[in-house]
Amino acid sequence: MVSGDREQQDVIAFLGDPASYSGGQRIDRFETHGNLVFLAGGDAWKIKRAVKFPYMDFSTLAKRHAACIREVEINRRFGSALYLGCVPIVRSRDGTLAFGSDGDVVEWAVHMRRFDQSALLSNVARTTGISCDLARELADVVHEAHDRAERFSGTSGAAPLRELAASISTRLSKSGIACLELEQLARGLSDRSKTWAATLDERAATGFVRRCHGDLHLANIVMWNGRPALYDAIEFDEAVATIDTLYDLAFLLMDLDRHDQRPAANVVLNRYLWRSQNPLDLRGLVALPLFLALRAAVRAMVTADRAGQESREARETDLEKARHYLRVALHFLAVLPPQLVAMGGFSGTGKTTLAASLAPWLGQAPGAIHLRTDLERKRLAGVGELDRLPESAYSREARKRVYDVLYEKARSVLATGHSVIVDAVFAEQDARQTIQALARDVGAPFHGIWLHADPEKLLGRVAVRRNDASDATPEVVRGQLQSDPGPFSAEWTALDAGGTLAKTLGRARAAIGVANTSFESPTE
Repeated sequence: MVSGDREQQDVIAFLGDPASYSGGQRIDRFETHGNLVFLAGGDAWKIKRAVKFPYMDFSTLAKRHAACIREVEINRRFGSALYLGCVPIVRSRDGTLAFGSDGDVVEWAVHMRRFDQSALLSNVARTTGISCDLARELADVVHEAHDRAERFSGTSGAAPLRELAASISTRLSKSGIACLELEQLARGLSDRSKTWAATLDERAATGFVRRCHGDLHLANIVMWNGRPALYDAIEFDEAVATIDTLYDLAFLLMDLDRHDQRPAANVVLNRYLWRSQNPLDLRGLVALPLFLALRAAVRAMVTADRAGQESREARETDLEKARHYLRVALHFLAVLPPQLVAMGGFSGTGKTTLAASLAPWLGQAPGAIHLRTDLERKRLAGVGELDRLPESAYSREARKRVYDVLYEKARSVLATGHSVIVDAVFAEQDARQTIQALARDVGAPFHGIWLHADPEKLLGRVAVRRNDASDATPEVVRGQLQSDPGPFSAEWTALDAGGTLAKTLGRARAAIGVANTSFESPTE
């Protein structure tokens, strides 16, 4: 790293002085390895540090100016209303500094709207946690950003990731955190990037390499006007941000996992895939362990770089954090055999809630892909998830079509090494036999869960259900209760779902052999 700009020291003092702003407010200051942010009143002023890293060069005023302009442009493209513009800081004839155009420009600042730090999703995760509703909305925001993003064709999907993996390994080996985990990670990243090269290149050739955010962790997402807003996208290197959309998403998934928000990460992934509906996104899951590991390794690299700017005590703290990220990366690369779970039962038994509660802890991070007949039926009908469908959408033929689509998706996901939970009624014996045969075909362990409860409990639950993709009514439940699901094979476990979710979840975990596990996360 190269750093140093005497002129910038004057600018830092100017921005940190309350007298520089109207009203003389208290100034709050935040720092990263590449930026300095000063908060005054309702405004934020952000300058680029006069630094030069191998991957980021802000060493001259011209380069910092270009980066400020690009930051405003890129983040406005992502729909952020936080960015107000790019403002010069000038030195007047008497030697004083001021915002404006009269004088010699000595620095450039990005002018932003100030937001409450408690609204950062990194802080939300630490305090209240990321709720399922917020996770779904977050997935929608990211998918919309990716849908709008500029597409690039004729690029390689695998080569840049192989180069990145090699660069990370080289840089970390020189950072003072050399350890056994680093050697293991270097081999793992190299092997996986070669193994999944064909999938990565196929995705690149079909438009999944786009101008993405590039730095999509929780501290770069804020609740603004009641909705998650992305900000602080990568502005200093187009190659860093021109990436596979799933690799962009992987940073968010990794960071949620690191903040002990695995259930939210699972919801984000499942919601994103449902919004996408592109078979290549399902097949692209084969590369998700690589993407997650690379994201953790990049954080290790950035943390180690930051350590190089700090005092001895802070340096050792950050080096230990970097080592932790290496362990996280290896965790993501660990191979866990996929399994197929069928979650069946009449309406009101809580199939969807139980499946969603099990999914985060099943198989590869961030958990199983949750396929649900209610959502697939709405997609096939071309309506919104909360729109009600006519009875014809539930004919035997229509039901078979929905199940067949879910079987096809389950087969595709299992082939990538990820586990699947198929959430459907499964009241008909042939449906149960078909999904068991699918598991045998792909060589995946199968577990069937049949949920049952007292009829009055089912009727009561359905009667009060709101804002759900299911169209079931008490009348539908009464009709289901008149049917006979027939005998169940030994692969199915019947569970009483009439009690609390916690009790039913505990029984389901025991039946499937799933432990609720996570790993320790560092603090920042």
